Amino acid sequence: MKKIAIIGGSYLQLPAVQKAKELGYEVHCFSWADGAACAEVADFFYPISIIEKEEILEKCREIRIDGITTIASDVAVLTVNYVAEHLGLIGNSDKYSTTVTNKYEMRQCFAHNDVPSPRFCIADKNDGYNITGFRFPLIVKPTDRSGSRGVEKVLDPVQLEKAIVRAKAESFSHAAIIEEYVTGREVSVESISFEGKHHVLQITDKVTTGAPYFVELEHHQPSSLSEDIQIRIREIVMKALDALHIQYGASHSELKITDEGDIRVIEIGARMGGDFIGSNLVQLSTGYDFLGATIQVAMGEFIEPQITEHSYSGVYFLSKETANLKTVIENWKDYSEIVEAEITDSELRSIECSADRSGYFIYKANKKFC
Repeated sequence: MKKIAIIGGSYLQLPAVQKAKELGYEVHCFSWADGAACAEVADFFYPISIIEKEEILEKCREIRIDGITTIASDVAVLTVNYVAEHLGLIGNSDKYSTTVTNKYEMRQCFAHNDVPSPRFCIADKNDGYNITGFRFPLIVKPTDRSGSRGVEKVLDPVQLEKAIVRAKAESFSHAAIIEEYVTGREVSVESISFEGKHHVLQITDKVTTGAPYFVELEHHQPSSLSEDIQIRIREIVMKALDALHIQYGASHSELKITDEGDIRVIEIGARMGGDFIGSNLVQLSTGYDFLGATIQVAMGEFIEPQITEHSYSGVYFLSKETANLKTVIENWKDYSEIVEAEITDSELRSIECSADRSGYFIYKANKKFC
């Protein structure tokens, strides 16, 4: 039986562990024990932090794994690439790992390769930054976190200082990126790559809380953007993936489209999108097993995508801002369109990051639901 290592053991990685077992692989999962939902599902679980690259490498060498992957963690990408390169397994080059996990290095890469993205600068651990010529409002975010942690829109220099402190506190490297705010619609692009060939699977429309924290409340597929805009988005994403040297596996690209039709790449993850986008929504809307394909890429068994469905899918998240959804989630079996729902916390909180959400429901329909 072939062996695969999954880096990360939280509920976000659980679909990957389940799918790998379904595909007949022996699953070895690495994660802190605390909150490790995968511990009882994986064939073998190792309570090792995902940032301990050397320790994980040695264990994977001992196990003689055949592939390694992660699906919803930028931090885990660093370890995946490191282990894959040292063991001669399929993966993206470790040389470019920080380029795809550090927002500042990513912005520099985009600038050098003429990929359209917002104007930016860094506020590092020495508190140095230069916003001369920048126009407010600005967006401040940690250079190396996901899930909207530490992200804030600021309107003036006084507010900026506070936002930088907040973002640095969330950053592993104690650095924040400052960028000019781009108005317009927000979308993500879900893709899979093999041997440097990219396949765009779906474009996802996003609904967020808006300023100041911009936490996602809804995701819907397919996008309602015009076909010509979608063609341009695909072309830009292909160029950006090449610039970042992403050659294998899933990717999740976030972009904004202004009212004038200008497209800006906000950031790209060399992994599947979280919030059920990669693990659930793509397959519901296209019929393509994106999750299975991501695992098979790591194992060298990739087959080019075939889109067999053209349905609508989406997810709504529960919070204080969306309290009206609680009744729908509690009675979700009354709705034929809803395929899954859960209240994860009885307390409804105002959202500052994705961890503040208290539940969700996922749908599949012949048109956008709700």
